[in-house]
Amino acid sequence: MENTNSKSTGLKVAIGILLVLFIGTGFYTSKLYTDKKQTEATLIKEKNQVMTDLTNMAKQYDKAISENQVANEKLVEHRERIQGLMDSLKISQNSVNSLWRYKKRYLALQEEHERLLVENDQLKAEKLLLAASLDSTQVELAERTMKTDSLLIENTELATVMANASTLQTVGLKGFGVIERSSGKLIPTERARRSDKIRVCFTVAKNTLVGAGDKELYVQVLDPQDNVLGANEQIQFEDKVLNYSLISKFNYENRSLNICEFVTPNEDNFEEGRYVVNVFNEKELISSTEFTLQ
Repeated sequence: MENTNSKSTGLKVAIGILLVLFIGTGFYTSKLYTDKKQTEATLIKEKNQVMTDLTNMAKQYDKAISENQVANEKLVEHRERIQGLMDSLKISQNSVNSLWRYKKRYLALQEEHERLLVENDQLKAEKLLLAASLDSTQVELAERTMKTDSLLIENTELATVMANASTLQTVGLKGFGVIERSSGKLIPTERARRSDKIRVCFTVAKNTLVGAGDKELYVQVLDPQDNVLGANEQIQFEDKVLNYSLISKFNYENRSLNICEFVTPNEDNFEEGRYVVNVFNEKELISSTEFTLQ
């Protein structure tokens, strides 16, 4: 009876010990599971944070690259390395060793990232200064070109003025009919049938810009039918043909000179009507007048 009680007591003790061990094992296992879940949650959180930081870093590179008209090779290369790290991190295991390895690579990229962005900002500043300098140079060049064009125009105009100023001019041009007596005396008349000749008189104006010497002007007298009276000969001046009545030749001495010339009718008598007298210096018309014979 005593042995039976002793065995019963030992069995109870053994069961108690086993129960304690089972409870302890269950508690330890539960704690390990809880710790594992907490660790996994922490690792996932840190992994997501690293992914977020890498994404933000990638966006900064995208912006920096888009602002450069010419691609910065360093920025492009670094952007590709970040994308590679992001792709690898997405499929990585949630372990301490794995996360620590990626965080080390991220920290190294971050340090280089800051340096590259500083360099890029410096390059942008230098480009802006260069662009401003180029704009200033272009403005200055445009101003110089405008001044040069203005001077060319002024010189051209001056040359034209000088060319015009250095040609002979006439004033006081008159034309009228005259009766010529046998004695040589000339009597002005307005009668067409009584006119023996048409007298053309003008004054060659004084011009110190014209060299002295033998000169000539072309006189053209047109009758009421626009026929050229007198010699009615032609002379070619580049693209212009001039029909003239006579060539007035004289010696010019840089002072005013009065000249008169005579034109005879093409027929026996002059027609009644309006007559036009033109004086040309080569092809340029320098004076013109008209009169009427009745």
